[in-house]
Amino acid sequence: MGRSVTVLVFALASLALASAQCPRIINRAGWGARSASTGTLPNRPAPWVVIHHTAGAHCTTDAACAQQMRNIQAMHIDTNRWADIGYNWCVGENGAAYEGRGWGRQGAHAPSFNDRSVGICVLGTFTNGIPNVAARNAVQQLISCGVAAGHISNSYWLIGHRQANPTACPGDAFFNHIRTWPRFNPNP
Repeated sequence: MGRSVTVLVFALASLALASAQCPRIINRAGWGARSASTGTLPNRPAPWVVIHHTAGAHCTTDAACAQQMRNIQAMHIDTNRWADIGYNWCVGENGAAYEGRGWGRQGAHAPSFNDRSVGICVLGTFTNGIPNVAARNAVQQLISCGVAAGHISNSYWLIGHRQANPTACPGDAFFNHIRTWPRFNPNP
């Protein structure tokens, strides 16, 4: 009986620690995602985190961010002909993390890194300014959450999308900002 209680207490403490590090999560049903089937991430835990911006409108409310997610998913499926939204996670300036493909699924966000990374985008355009504090905190909490849950390697490297693919993403201002974050790799 004593061992069972100890195991239960340890499991509850681990769950509390992991959830304390996670931002508010909106699952696929919560934003109205279409059904999709995507492959599992072959390299787990993911050794890379790739940061993006959507180069679209900003959102600061749950309703606006959910609409942005549906719009992006529609573009990725209907125009790009991908199996689903390309990102693993998206973060709004409302401080919430929106499940795209989610943990353990291979994304379609950075071709040379898709099989070994978690792609996190922030909804909006960040060429001349950085995401607000709520979004920046949510991205960093999401990374910590992924590490704590074993989805992201504790020795991961962080890069901006432009380092994996010739693009302006995640915007000049945001890219310069993430270069100050822990585990940023200047030469992937």
